[in-house]
Amino acid sequence: MKKVTEQTSYYLKQAKNKSVNYIKTNILFSTFVITSVLNATLLRFLTVKNYFDFRPVLADLSVVLLIGALGYFLKPKNQFKYFFSWSIFFTLICIINSMYYTNYISFVSASLITTAFQLRTVGDAVVQNVMELKDFSYLWQIVAMIFVNRALKKKDYYVKVTKIEKGKVRALNTLVAGLITLGFFISMLNSTDISRLGKQWNREFIVTRYGLYTYQANDLVASIRPQISPLFGYDEKARAFREYYSNIDTTPTKNKYTDVFKGKNIIVIHAESMQNFLINAEFNGEPVTPTLNKLSSEGLYFSNFYAQDSVGTSSDSEFTFNTSLMPTTSGTVFVNYFDREYITIPKLLKEQGYYTFSMHGNNGSMWNRNVVHPNLGYDYFFNYKKDFEIDEKIGLGLSDKSFFRQAVPKISKINEENKNFYGVLIMLSNHTPFNDKGKPYSDFEVDYKYEQINEETGEVEIVSDPYLEGTKLGNYIKSAHYADEALGQFIEDMDEAGLLENTVLVIYGDHDAKLKKSEFERYYNFDPETHTTLSKSDPNYKEYGFYQEELNRKVPFIIWTKDNKYQEEVTEAMGMYDVLPTLGNMFGFNSPYALGHDIFSVDENVVVFPDGNWLTNKIYYNSQGDAYYNLQPEEPVSIEYMNHYSEYAEKVISISDSIIVYDLIKKTQEKALEEEMLKKGNG
Repeated sequence: MKKVTEQTSYYLKQAKNKSVNYIKTNILFSTFVITSVLNATLLRFLTVKNYFDFRPVLADLSVVLLIGALGYFLKPKNQFKYFFSWSIFFTLICIINSMYYTNYISFVSASLITTAFQLRTVGDAVVQNVMELKDFSYLWQIVAMIFVNRALKKKDYYVKVTKIEKGKVRALNTLVAGLITLGFFISMLNSTDISRLGKQWNREFIVTRYGLYTYQANDLVASIRPQISPLFGYDEKARAFREYYSNIDTTPTKNKYTDVFKGKNIIVIHAESMQNFLINAEFNGEPVTPTLNKLSSEGLYFSNFYAQDSVGTSSDSEFTFNTSLMPTTSGTVFVNYFDREYITIPKLLKEQGYYTFSMHGNNGSMWNRNVVHPNLGYDYFFNYKKDFEIDEKIGLGLSDKSFFRQAVPKISKINEENKNFYGVLIMLSNHTPFNDKGKPYSDFEVDYKYEQINEETGEVEIVSDPYLEGTKLGNYIKSAHYADEALGQFIEDMDEAGLLENTVLVIYGDHDAKLKKSEFERYYNFDPETHTTLSKSDPNYKEYGFYQEELNRKVPFIIWTKDNKYQEEVTEAMGMYDVLPTLGNMFGFNSPYALGHDIFSVDENVVVFPDGNWLTNKIYYNSQGDAYYNLQPEEPVSIEYMNHYSEYAEKVISISDSIIVYDLIKKTQEKALEEEMLKKGNG
């Protein structure tokens, strides 16, 4: 018994000595692994906040071990350069994703590198709206690596390790450890986890399950699909595409709005960053958006309308508006898939003899519009210095007021030369960061005024509380007021030019303002009696959590005519992909590939978002958390209801992505043409 005890003690001592020796001779490697995993964990804690899930830690650890193992093939004196380079890379990944998540509540994609040139013109927006002190907390990894390296040099660590280290053996052992960790992690995954990794469209979900580094590697693979996808998987995607459209009826259904605007001109206003909560909002009795208030009360007002944009923001909304397809899950259509064939509103109206055009007060190269717009079917794209005199700049380009003023005579000329026209005017001044060189460009007051009795004189005084003055939300409201003024002047000028008699005005907000959730706390919970923000414990406090923020992202959608013949508020949940079918029913055109619906021909509509979330009038479903918010508590929904729409959402995203990536519309049309030619030849 004594002998067994002595042997056990000996082996434990040996194991302890080996462990201590390993740690002493692998300090640099251990520092690299620990700091890399902790930084990725810190990012998740500060973003998606999954504090108690160990799976992503294992995933990150396995990636870091596998990468770190390769460092052992270098001599000890050169290993620092290898580990330090990776530390810089991992730190940058954390910083960039932290900043991106702050602004877009998502994680950055490698495909955005192809659109990085966009940042040249919105650099101030990045600095003012995105960067926070927490975004640089990840730099500690680099500092730690430098500190450890200096300390090791002083102790001649690299000289000592060189004498005893067997690089290939340690590399192999570390690779095995990494693979074992990876295998253990994979064993914890289910079919849903694996499926979503392949689809990549729910980035938050992937980071919470797979960790940051696996997400980034998987995203890199997904981002090169424009080059390799057409070579692989076409048959499967084409078959799913055919099956989907063979099982749905895209034939328009007649209703009370069928053909009501057929033969009329159309002017579409792309209202930059205009959110719906601004309509009918007031400050000290002054409306924020008097023009939109008027239009919404005199026309068809869709008060539960949502953009479905992704990383392409404005360009995504333009695409979805015109095609009734979803944004792509990787990259942006305007940059990565601009050369595909799409059925669009401009093309469908050109078949009816319309002249189609677009106008924008920014550079034509922004979002590749000078290339994309002709492919979408616009006969001409009026833009920036090419077609407008830059007599007043605000933010990123020509001011909205000057833009609209110069647009009217151009539209008049088009009207004189063509039977009908379809024009899209893209606003600009209400673009983030919602100021002009640091100064708000609207004198609209967003303070809070109240009466107070002067104790000395006894007279009533008007006191002003700053409220939202100087905040990003306050500046956004000011810029939105300016944009609304510009729109009002445009409508007056169009009327004076006689261009509203046979014209339908369509206004849509392209996306929300991309402001942080915290910006709305004071707006919704300001207490005029104490002039402070209510605490969460106050019974009058209005919750503004994840679901409230998501629901607040809705944007205006209005269809208006001068005669005010059609006045109705439509409260059915509606998305950007429903615009083409809805307008098509009114103007007499139809796309057989539309994913949306004519809002007046459905009993219940569903809005699918690019991240897999979806919305009906009953619930908002969060696919990342597999949870929902009940919009009608008195009407509980069933598991079957949620499963049905969740499956539908995945299918819509997949079908849309296949159409874009594999250019299925063009290939389907070519095949149909070949079959037709073959029939004629046989005949």
